[in-house]
Amino acid sequence: MLHSIGVIGLGVMGRNIALNMASHQENVAVYNYTRDLTDDLMAHNEGLSIHPYYDVADFVQSLERPRKIFVMVTAGSAIDSVIESLVPHLETGDIIMDGGNSHFLDTERRFDQLQQHGIEYIGVGVSGGEVGARTGPAIMPGGTKEAYAQVAPILTKMAAKVNGEPCCVYIGPKGAGHFVKMVHNGIEYADMQLIAEAYSFLRFRLGLDVEEIADVFSSWNEGELKSYLIEITADILRKKDDDTGLPLIDVILDQAGQKGTGKWTSMQSIDNGIASSIITEALFARYLSAVKEERVAAATVLTGPEARETLDKDVWIERIRQALYMGKIAAYAQGFTQYRTSSELYDWNLRLEEIALIFRGGCIIRAEFLNVISEAFAKDESLANLMLAPYFAEKVQDYQTSLRQVVAEGSLAGLAAPCLSTSLTYYDSYRTADSNANILQAQRDYFGAHTYARTDREGTFHTEWQ
Repeated sequence: MLHSIGVIGLGVMGRNIALNMASHQENVAVYNYTRDLTDDLMAHNEGLSIHPYYDVADFVQSLERPRKIFVMVTAGSAIDSVIESLVPHLETGDIIMDGGNSHFLDTERRFDQLQQHGIEYIGVGVSGGEVGARTGPAIMPGGTKEAYAQVAPILTKMAAKVNGEPCCVYIGPKGAGHFVKMVHNGIEYADMQLIAEAYSFLRFRLGLDVEEIADVFSSWNEGELKSYLIEITADILRKKDDDTGLPLIDVILDQAGQKGTGKWTSMQSIDNGIASSIITEALFARYLSAVKEERVAAATVLTGPEARETLDKDVWIERIRQALYMGKIAAYAQGFTQYRTSSELYDWNLRLEEIALIFRGGCIIRAEFLNVISEAFAKDESLANLMLAPYFAEKVQDYQTSLRQVVAEGSLAGLAAPCLSTSLTYYDSYRTADSNANILQAQRDYFGAHTYARTDREGTFHTEWQ
């Protein structure tokens, strides 16, 4: 009997994708370049219809036509190696799906190369981590509509469901799916950093202990901040270390890693002239966290401000909540602006209201207010910025005072809050009708004759300043 789908790459994500597919009545063939991972999967197969292969040719020949192969290997040259090994065994109309975190430009290159062989290539953004891969991730496929139609029955079955609707929809051509996943990860960086900054204020300025902060996050998760990241932060703060009995958070080294997708989001926004300062500051915060030894040494030399007076905890917990929510609005506004602008630039016709709905389940940034984001773009497809939607415009106007107070008090107390402060700067910069950029343009014309436009008439002008 031929198999309905094949999975290559049986690391943590790949094995759980295979188990997910088999749990939804797919007959799954699996292959890994090293036998140990294949054998380990089969030892924990759970009695599902998963069938191991140890030769690429045998693996390919076991699949029903058109062949559908889901690749879950490390992004980069490993993907190219897998493709190179598959192509000699494939036929016109067969489909390769890349479910890793590939850069969308690599996906576009591979798409064009495989089209020459008559082979379809789908870049599939997958979000949800290990648990999501097994129980239902958010899925962002990009390629031809015809190829997506062939694999949609499988992808929609394995995707997370919200109100019975799968968190999977056709995104757009070529690299659009991986682009959407890339920016999703950039938003994730910002969201996580904003939460970390709120935690820092609660602990180091208000003086709450870890258990009290866990209670605060749990209460926040019952309101408009309800989200996966808020929920797991409360869980993290309640976890005790088995060896010391201390809160586990207190024995985790403060060095954050990253795998490149946040960097790609920032670099792409710079290339395309799109302001994504909150996402970029979240990336820089991780870079600074990495120089632990330097920071420890600096702490013995560089001083901060004097201790400040005690604050009213109840008042400031609410201010921090509002500040965090406004920061999240600003971060998502930057991410969705990158979607809108890039969609126009690459002629992708991204449907922002559907992208927001995909993110409601399975993925790391799933949050209650994604429903409101979807509604905002459904009502106004040409919405220039999320902060201009009536609901969010009202929220940022109501919450801006709290964000200002938290940023100011944090600064006076010597607490670094790069994403909260950048959220405020982004808001103030965006709402400014007359900015200081006229000074910049005058300077450019002064030293480089770069010319300038005038406010009172059309044309391009240059002044002999000296």
